[in-house]
Amino acid sequence: MVDRKEILEVAGHEVAISNPGKIFFPRTGHTKLDLVRYYLSVADGAMAGIAGRPMVLKRFVNGAEREAFFQKRAPESRPPWIDTVELRFPSGRSAVEVVPREAATLIWAVNLGCIDLNPHPVRADDLEHPDELRVDLDPVPGVEWPQILQVALVARGVLADFGLTGWPKTSGSRGFHVYARIERRWDFAQVRRAAVALAREVERRAPDLATAKWWKEERHGVFVDYNQNAKDRTVASAYSVRPTPDARVSTPLDWDEVAGCQPEAFTIDTVPGRFAERGDPWRGMDEAAGSLEALLGLADQDEAAGMPDAPWPPHYDKQAGEAPRVQPSKRRTAGRAAEPAGKPAGDIQPTGRRRSTMPLIEVARAASKDEAMAGLDRWKERHAAVWPYLEPADVLVDSMRGRSSTWTRIRLNLRHVPETERPPQEELDVDYDPWARGGGRPGG
Repeated sequence: MVDRKEILEVAGHEVAISNPGKIFFPRTGHTKLDLVRYYLSVADGAMAGIAGRPMVLKRFVNGAEREAFFQKRAPESRPPWIDTVELRFPSGRSAVEVVPREAATLIWAVNLGCIDLNPHPVRADDLEHPDELRVDLDPVPGVEWPQILQVALVARGVLADFGLTGWPKTSGSRGFHVYARIERRWDFAQVRRAAVALAREVERRAPDLATAKWWKEERHGVFVDYNQNAKDRTVASAYSVRPTPDARVSTPLDWDEVAGCQPEAFTIDTVPGRFAERGDPWRGMDEAAGSLEALLGLADQDEAAGMPDAPWPPHYDKQAGEAPRVQPSKRRTAGRAAEPAGKPAGDIQPTGRRRSTMPLIEVARAASKDEAMAGLDRWKERHAAVWPYLEPADVLVDSMRGRSSTWTRIRLNLRHVPETERPPQEELDVDYDPWARGGGRPGG
């Protein structure tokens, strides 16, 4: 039986909510209408993070526990009061994206299945000059929450020392975010360059806690993800509900709350009361726009010291000054003695591929994370004697973003497995090809 449609009046507009009783969070029982009511209760805070910004529609049409798809292009059948703007992507493609101006657009997007909100770091009136530098702290598997918070405090100190004010929030997922409002004077490449310098400085100040290494096999602790500042990257904004079993919220905090905060305390049920009682800790952010000049000066110093540009995401064109975009396990081993005549030189195999310096094997490629993890479970059953050697950081689970959806790859680093016990690369029993199914290359 088709659920009823509910009509709400929001900011002077009528917004239709189809199937309002549809369960979006099976483990908590929250429905689409519950999600709508949540966003109405925090609309002022949520709109502060998205208003006037182009926004990707990340649609969970079957709820939080099913796969989402990314819709960059605004639906043609949209209300006349929905504003849009045309963006151009690094791939050369373009798309007309939704630009929320008022809460009615927010609720309209939620009706389409948008659980979290994913705006670009620019305003629609100037698409080439970001007004946000986003520090995304992404923990390596096995890293505990207190370490993430320690790195957040280090990032705050670096921002302050280079003339910027940090604004903290939980990510609502595993990590943590710190935003800095910046003057709209620098393009995406310059903002990302400043973010690279910041990430490297955080690593210098807390080398045992944080890393600026892009390749997962080199990381330890908390990765300071500078590439979230590349053009066409989006991050879940303030007050976004996240697709977690307990419906957590990416929640802005005051800095005196950070050290003792617990991410599970901020949910679709608890944040409305917090917002009503305390207001928005990020009020005043727009008045705190700072300069990137000091961080860009640090980037110049790093470059002069011989540090090349850090790797870009794989679907971006090779950038000037960027080091070779080859993961460490495939690089030529430095200083290897010359091979005998007739033998492939260095670490080059007869096939022309490089031999790995890290013992990586691939376990699964799947359309969904659940399918990939099921493939990992089957691998564990086949290699029960090997699994205990692996540490959490040795299991590399990558969410690979295509043009309109994500897929999951799982690799294992066997560096802690005795060489004589390392399983060989096997044929994948989960071997999804996103390009064969029309997933399209990422980047627009």
